[in-house]
Amino acid sequence: MKVEIDRSCTGCGLCVSTCPDVFAQGKSTVTINTDEIPPELEDEVLIAAEECPLEAIHID
Repeated sequence: MKVEIDRSCTGCGLCVSTCPDVFAQGKSTVTINTDEIPPELEDEVLIAAEECPLEAIHID
């Protein structure tokens, strides 16, 4: 599983609250802490993507 955050991200931090092992809060956006998502965190990442109010998280 690979995750990308597009430019529409406003840094609300909802994904950081949901999965802090993968997402990190920046000044005006969110960053991803890892290139590959560990299998044990995939469900949390999927929830974070579903909850994103701007649909800025894309999963491949």
